[in-house]
Amino acid sequence: MAAKRGTDEMRDRVVLGEFGVRNVHTTDFPGNYPGYEDAWDQRRFEEVPTMAVEKVFVYNNTSIVQDEILAHRLGLIPIRADPRLFEYRNQGDEEGTEIDTLQFQLKIKCSRNPQAAKESSDPNELYFNHKVYSKHMTWVPLGNQTDLFPDADFRPVHDDILIALLRPGQEIDVLMHCVKGIGKDHAKFSPVATASYRLLPDITLLQPIEDEAAEMLQKCFSPGVIEIQNIKGKKVARVANARLDTFSREVFRHEGLKNLVRLARVRNHYIFSVESTGILPPDVLVSEAIKILMGKCQRFLNELDSVPME
Repeated sequence: MAAKRGTDEMRDRVVLGEFGVRNVHTTDFPGNYPGYEDAWDQRRFEEVPTMAVEKVFVYNNTSIVQDEILAHRLGLIPIRADPRLFEYRNQGDEEGTEIDTLQFQLKIKCSRNPQAAKESSDPNELYFNHKVYSKHMTWVPLGNQTDLFPDADFRPVHDDILIALLRPGQEIDVLMHCVKGIGKDHAKFSPVATASYRLLPDITLLQPIEDEAAEMLQKCFSPGVIEIQNIKGKKVARVANARLDTFSREVFRHEGLKNLVRLARVRNHYIFSVESTGILPPDVLVSEAIKILMGKCQRFLNELDSVPME
């Protein structure tokens, strides 16, 4: 019963929320010890699966980029596809199926622009398709994937990733197989760019700070940390949102302010930030990582139960 009560209290302390930055998710863990946060480093997300290019079939490549370099570049392009819709491909299975493989094609050829001015030296005017971008990768359904995913929009996360440069007559014709994998096996499967945590800032004004000093104090912190209120005709500073502070310690450079402010951190309140590569929303990544961690804990408990007591 005590263990269940402790679990319920832990759930009440965890707060999920996004704070205005695209593809960045923050999670608050108040009242925890540092060892708990160590379980939430980037390694937890290395086991969250994603879809990435695994095999590249090169039918024609007359660009300056060698085949193996081209394949490597294609493998690192993040693919917007929910990995929960697919299964892992069996070891040694060379032929993909509709349940474990996504197929993309990249077929493009560079040609001259007959309408370009003779004196022009700008490749954007002289040539057509001289820049190969990730937007040129098109999904080619395998088997009955059209029926399985009627509303699917499988594509690269970003359309403007430059893959290669071509000149007239050069072309690239490749077929790609994307499979499900985890970042522990290869970095291309990693769903996060950065994952970090920090302590919650604690800012205390030791005495009222007014007028010009209040305006100077506001400039010493990140936007939104200090706000100025008009009280009885005076500008008075107050702490509005301490969590936005980056701890630049700029205030300590000013003789008239450094003794009026106390900077500290809440030692048992952690703010965990996850930046997604865009394959999955960051809040989904956090939820999936929690499920993986819970599964590991359950397996550990099952192992303990299976050990005979002496």
